[in-house]
Amino acid sequence: MESTTESRHHQMFPVLSDDDLTRLERFASPISYADGDHLVRAGSQLGGLVVVRSGHVAVTRRDAAGEEDLVVEHGPGQFVGEISQLADRPALIDARAVGAVEGLAIPAARLRALMVAEADLGERIMRALILRRVGLIEANAGPVIVGRADDGDVLRLQGFLSRNGIPNQRLDPDSDDAARAIVARFAVPPEALPIVVCSNGDVLRNPDESALGRCLGLVRPIDPATVYDVAVVGAGPAGLATAVYAASEGLSVLVLDSRAFGGQAGASARIENYLGFPTGITGMALMARAYNQAQKFGAELAIPDTATAIAATGDGCFRLALDAGETATARSVVVASGARYRHPPIPGITDFEGASVHYWASPLERKLCAGQEVVLVGGGNSAGQAAVFLAAQVAKVHMLVRGEGLAASMSRYLIDRIASLPNVELSTMSEIVALEGAGGELSHVTWRHRGTGAETRRPVRHVFLFIGADPNTDWLSGSGVALDPHGFVETGREPGRHALETSIAGIFAAGDVRAGSVKRVAAAVGEGAQVCAAIHQFLAARGQAPAPVGADAQ
Repeated sequence: MESTTESRHHQMFPVLSDDDLTRLERFASPISYADGDHLVRAGSQLGGLVVVRSGHVAVTRRDAAGEEDLVVEHGPGQFVGEISQLADRPALIDARAVGAVEGLAIPAARLRALMVAEADLGERIMRALILRRVGLIEANAGPVIVGRADDGDVLRLQGFLSRNGIPNQRLDPDSDDAARAIVARFAVPPEALPIVVCSNGDVLRNPDESALGRCLGLVRPIDPATVYDVAVVGAGPAGLATAVYAASEGLSVLVLDSRAFGGQAGASARIENYLGFPTGITGMALMARAYNQAQKFGAELAIPDTATAIAATGDGCFRLALDAGETATARSVVVASGARYRHPPIPGITDFEGASVHYWASPLERKLCAGQEVVLVGGGNSAGQAAVFLAAQVAKVHMLVRGEGLAASMSRYLIDRIASLPNVELSTMSEIVALEGAGGELSHVTWRHRGTGAETRRPVRHVFLFIGADPNTDWLSGSGVALDPHGFVETGREPGRHALETSIAGIFAAGDVRAGSVKRVAAAVGEGAQVCAAIHQFLAARGQAPAPVGADAQ
């Protein structure tokens, strides 16, 4: 299969004209490098974009053995950087001058200003930055995970990196010489696996997502003295829509999420009923576009970083407590924390989570269970999308629903598609009653028909659960924000308040976390856009002008 680098090379590595370079100059400063100088090393910051005016720059990536592979050599009119540079995050590649190089340095803030002020030129640059990231993902650049494919922690780490659009590579020490060399070099005992070798060379032993995110520069220290116009808690469709619209309208925005951008929508195998995508789009692709848009307009995204509490400061602002011991302050807050996957009361289920019990179906999980029988529980659209996605590669999908059918909870097009798949067997009025296995890995699953009591036991190693979710609102405890009996955030109940405003003025809610919301991606995006108007009205009523956003070109 032809790679993106081969098929879209001219878009990934465009050559800018003299006129383009002239237009860039007002956003840039001259910069020079001697032969052999590093413009950037993997794991460090390039500081924006570097445009080559004369000379050449070799861009390389290191493989698992530490050897350099040439990615591309940039010449006059080309530029060094990929999507990381839009938010001034650490680079995933090395770049070195080949001969003397004269260029233009465009800091991240001015790069964002360029994209707004010079729309057509900005579009070409943005497309190149995104495609270069795609190329790095295809090339398995970036951090290296050493561990077995079916290890639950390996799946957790791979899922975290993939969901955040970070290129990565997994090496199995049982079969890969490079993996064995890494294990020997760092004297890692088998029980300490998996390990992650970060882009800067640091080695983490089975890290949590927060530690890995900080090692890769996804999360940077938040300045407690900065007062944002709006802090958005949750980077799902509602949160990202809020970020895009608020930042594009001149508000300073901080977005927090405890795991990855995209929320549950980002884990959707395919969305076919979202307006404007007649051929469908994966949830990850849709949410990645929104994530890049938010960065383009200058929103600050801290992922993974978890809000644990919120309180008024007494001076018209709100202070968010974060799990890393930091705090963030904002004039307004949007609660878009979505929902958490529901855990069914199946005895011993926690023993198998990660390695054998999954709450989403990504290419990682599908590859892991290729050619096998799997059980999928759930009757909503997410379950239907997952069943279709898995059926393309597994031997059989046993689809279990507690109800009498799918019509009450699933879109018609998905029902018809599932009915046409010969390797999907729907069992209605059924639920899992027993899981068997050892060492965290399943061997058999038993389910029971609720009407007849008949039980079915099958040799199944992977179970996928799509049984709904509970509102992620525990962190609001003690805040004074009113919740309904089910834990969803109530809005629009106070006289004179906006329909998306909570019981506390200045705190809003959007998306799945809000009581009465329509649980659809389009509805969440709509609320995220709508809440921006309410924020403007709230700030205007308080006489608070938007805070400055970044540095514009002079």
